[in-house]
Amino acid sequence: MATLFSVCSGSSAFLSPCTSHTRCLSLLPKGSPLLHHIKKPFSVKSLSSLETQEVSSVSVSPAVTTFWQWLKEEGVISSKTPVKPGVVPEGLGLVATKDISRNEVVLQVPKRFWINPDAVAASEIGNVCSGLKPWLSVALFLIRERSRDDSLWKHYFPVLPKETDSTIYWSEEELSEIQGTQLLNTTLGVKEYVQNEIMRLQEEIILPNKKLFPFPITLDDFFWAFGILRSRAFSRLRNENLVVIPLADLINHSARVTTEDHAYEVKGAAGLFSWDYLFSLRSPLSVKAGEQIYIQYDLNKSNAELALDYGFIEPNSDRNAYTLTLGIPESDPFYDDKLDIAETNGFGETAYFDIFYNQPLPPGMIPYLRLVALGGTDAFLLEALFRNTVWSHLELPVSRDNEELLCRVVREACKSALAGYHTTIEEDNKLKEAKLDSRLAIAVGIREGEKKVLQQIDEVFKEKESELDQLEYYQERRLKDLGLCGESGDILGDLEKFM
Repeated sequence: MATLFSVCSGSSAFLSPCTSHTRCLSLLPKGSPLLHHIKKPFSVKSLSSLETQEVSSVSVSPAVTTFWQWLKEEGVISSKTPVKPGVVPEGLGLVATKDISRNEVVLQVPKRFWINPDAVAASEIGNVCSGLKPWLSVALFLIRERSRDDSLWKHYFPVLPKETDSTIYWSEEELSEIQGTQLLNTTLGVKEYVQNEIMRLQEEIILPNKKLFPFPITLDDFFWAFGILRSRAFSRLRNENLVVIPLADLINHSARVTTEDHAYEVKGAAGLFSWDYLFSLRSPLSVKAGEQIYIQYDLNKSNAELALDYGFIEPNSDRNAYTLTLGIPESDPFYDDKLDIAETNGFGETAYFDIFYNQPLPPGMIPYLRLVALGGTDAFLLEALFRNTVWSHLELPVSRDNEELLCRVVREACKSALAGYHTTIEEDNKLKEAKLDSRLAIAVGIREGEKKVLQQIDEVFKEKESELDQLEYYQERRLKDLGLCGESGDILGDLEKFM
């Protein structure tokens, strides 16, 4: 049956032709090939399992103190600023110095302190970086500025972490704990992509411009910059899709926050005698003095995406997801017709469906499956006569053979994917009873979550299989429309002897 159409989970090699690397890159937005839905910042070790209102009495590091003093001298903060950096369970965060109301502005950062493509363009490397993808130019800018003693941000860089718990920083041993998961393949794909990009940059930008880059830039440097952008960049500001905001990026994530409306770009006073665009950050929750301020990084990201981008997961099982990648094989005798129908209805040769735990199947998934499985005596629906109506027919069962085929193939794919994990759900649950280090806790949570979603998908199609004899298929619906079939499905008159 696999020769009729392919179902690619991305978690193991048995599901081809679509590769996990392709899946990883396809998730990323146009114009920024590596930064998939970059949202809010992430401070050191922001593990949701550590989330608490408790703020440590331990003093912040000298680097943070120096950074804070610099912000005072630059007029970014004052005695009226209602927050300060503090040592928190996540590492470093923003702590309220007074009671703060919901939606109250907690800080504002003038545009001259933002790190974004505009800052790159205005710098010495602006010309040589002008043709690069935005994230690459900003990454190079971060690396170069970090090495300069006269950088405007010289007091900011010591505050940044050398790495997070993002899976891009995991060792081979740590990555072995997510064997079989889609997250492993995505992580390896991203790392390979970054390595290829830096090799190209070395040849085309860095080596030919040694006066601008007089120091060696290592792969570790580039992964540091990539991780900073992946975890700390803000988006959805006016005309800003990639911007790092010093100070604002100290704020941590909380699952308790259920809105993403917290960041704004406004025009306002940026000093005693100047006006500029300001990044304005508001608290989405009411906070008492001494408590940590949180925001929501992204309501729509799965736990795997949170682990890749920020280095934490949520205990909320609704964040668990699995991506089914479906494709129309070029060897399909009806390839051109099926592709035309798919593209007419917003899909393509390959379609990705993110399935979340406790959520219904994504819209369009079942019709796409029926389209890909269409063949034999059902192939008449692919004729031009049906081109404008075929999708509406595919939203309902086409035939028993078609429905049985798609159920069988998806269930076989789920079972094969489940066999690729080196632990069972029961073993994962047993491990969670112990106190795990942060990365192992992420690994156990991710692989358990994926397996639960796979089991859920299998149950959905198992139930569909059990209902095959009770379903109404295209021919029966058509006969009813023509008045040739009764409501019970019985064929009327002498027509039955021809069926």
